[in-house]
Amino acid sequence: MIDTIGIIFIGLGIFFDLFGCLGLIRFPDLYNRLQASTKCVTFGTGSILFGTFLIVGFTAAGIKALFTIIFIVLTAPVSAHALSKSAHMSGIPLWQESVCDKLEDENRYKKNDQ
Repeated sequence: MIDTIGIIFIGLGIFFDLFGCLGLIRFPDLYNRLQASTKCVTFGTGSILFGTFLIVGFTAAGIKALFTIIFIVLTAPVSAHALSKSAHMSGIPLWQESVCDKLEDENRYKKNDQ
């Protein structure tokens, strides 16, 4: 039964990773692509690793899978934020149909306060 649940988690993770890859191809600009790939890869890879843990159990490989899940959950959003903020500061434009730019608004308020 645990093996079946593990295989379901692995299948769900592959599904999320596939949609992350489609987001990289389909979305119009760097910021949307980064958001799609980060969320999907975090959930997808975490799900694959959790399914692996369920299948192999509390072995060396299972514990490594759990530590890798924690590492990915902690580092993927932070790295995506750093990449998007540096891209924005470098002047990479948003998609022309983007509704708002919160970082530009925040920078404008900081300049007015000085």
